[in-house]
Amino acid sequence: MQAKESLLIADSSLFEEGRKLPVMEAFYTIQGEGANTGKPAFFLRVGGCDVGCHWCDVKESWNAHLHPLTSVDSLLLQAIECGAPAVVVTGGEPSMYPMDYLTGIFKNAGMQTFIETSGAYPLTGAWDWVCLSPKKNQPPLSVNYPKASELKCIIHNKHDFMWAEEQAKACLALNPGVRLFLQPEWSKMNMLMNDLVAYAKAHTQWSISLQTHKFMHIP
Repeated sequence: MQAKESLLIADSSLFEEGRKLPVMEAFYTIQGEGANTGKPAFFLRVGGCDVGCHWCDVKESWNAHLHPLTSVDSLLLQAIECGAPAVVVTGGEPSMYPMDYLTGIFKNAGMQTFIETSGAYPLTGAWDWVCLSPKKNQPPLSVNYPKASELKCIIHNKHDFMWAEEQAKACLALNPGVRLFLQPEWSKMNMLMNDLVAYAKAHTQWSISLQTHKFMHIP
């Protein structure tokens, strides 16, 4: 699959080359999913996403124009004030935006930089951890597979196990060290849990990820 440019930022000067981003929310919390579950981090959720997963639990993030352009420098100050050791950039779809400036200033401040992305657009920025969560509507660009630290596939129905295996095969071919996670979609978790556990026991390359922040009732 060939790389594509963001449809949202045809005029990148609007974002001052990544110095401003449409921010839906920013807060200090505990990472709830994937390989870094349980670790404190400053979460930055940017608005804007055209992937359009029907089960998305933050559909209010899709329209970037609903969220104010916010200075990345001001976000760094918030994270420093919290004492956060890391920043997690999520969305929406953060790969739609230039991220070199953000990762540069957070790294200069001594923080680790994590991103959670579908990989639908080329990744920019210097990331310590890349959670690649592929979506059927817009599969990841092949150039993003080697950058993934973890591949997190959301399971909404039984067919999604096949999709996860296809994505794992594509990713492992370019990135043998990637960690593999299956995560039940929250509204289907109880219905799918027995199948998920049985699948992970039979296919031991996979680990199970849960949205533990929802159990803890934290953002």
